Amino acid sequence: MTDHRGEGEDAGAVAARLTGRAVRAVRPLSGALTEVTLDDGRTVVVKRGDGPGAARAEAAGLRWLTAAGAVAVPTVHGDDPHRLVIDRVPPGRPGAEAALRFGRDLAALHAAGAPAFGAPPPGGPQDAYIGRAPMRNVPGTDWPLWYAEHRVLPYVRLAADAGTLRSTEAALFERVCERLPDLAGPAEPPARLHGDLWNGNVLWGPDQVWLIDPAAHGGHRETDLAMLHLFGCPHLDQVREGYHRAAPLADGWADRVGLHQLFPLLVHAVLFGRGYARQALSTAKAALER
Repeated sequence: MTDHRGEGEDAGAVAARLTGRAVRAVRPLSGALTEVTLDDGRTVVVKRGDGPGAARAEAAGLRWLTAAGAVAVPTVHGDDPHRLVIDRVPPGRPGAEAALRFGRDLAALHAAGAPAFGAPPPGGPQDAYIGRAPMRNVPGTDWPLWYAEHRVLPYVRLAADAGTLRSTEAALFERVCERLPDLAGPAEPPARLHGDLWNGNVLWGPDQVWLIDPAAHGGHRETDLAMLHLFGCPHLDQVREGYHRAAPLADGWADRVGLHQLFPLLVHAVLFGRGYARQALSTAKAALER
């Protein structure tokens, strides 16, 4: 039976149902986000999912990150097929000390591990999302093979089907995938990834960094770090320093950043078009020249 709860409710009603508290005030933040003040003084955020099952996938991811006891993540107060209710993150300013702590905490999150590459969070769906793009969580044991089959080639096909990539360009990514076993560096165990770690999902609180909007799954820890490098992050040098102090990356990691950036670049090509496809092509060419 399909669960339609939350589909037609306003955000205040959703917050009341999922928290069990009366609502004192409602303030829309965007088309998908609403801030709600509860009768006990707490402020929560009601978020609408981007697609079928997206809210529940995000809620499962947040709970999995929370279970690691490493990074700061908003508490999930409830979810249904269409919405989730989470704590509002208190606003702050980026700082070097918080960045060092974030790097250390991110290393601890990754070290919490996952059952396999591609493993979804407990209770999370196989068919999930990264932003508004589909993302399948299919477990695998060999990172280069898994990364090619489930994080590179599916988005190459979607971009080619949409005309964003030409067939000759798509073949370039296939060549990179063939060489992945040689390019991937030393084997590592599956890490517990945030999965969509761009700057917009890194919120600076008064004294620490909070992570929101995960596309959580088991993967290679260098992928999270490569996404931070791709889209920028305040005090990135300090974030990287904090990470390396806690869990140094394998030799040659800097040469592999582009490989790990192929996933988010191709996702963005699917969502936003040719500009990101060109960037992905340049990154793939650079990988083949190594």
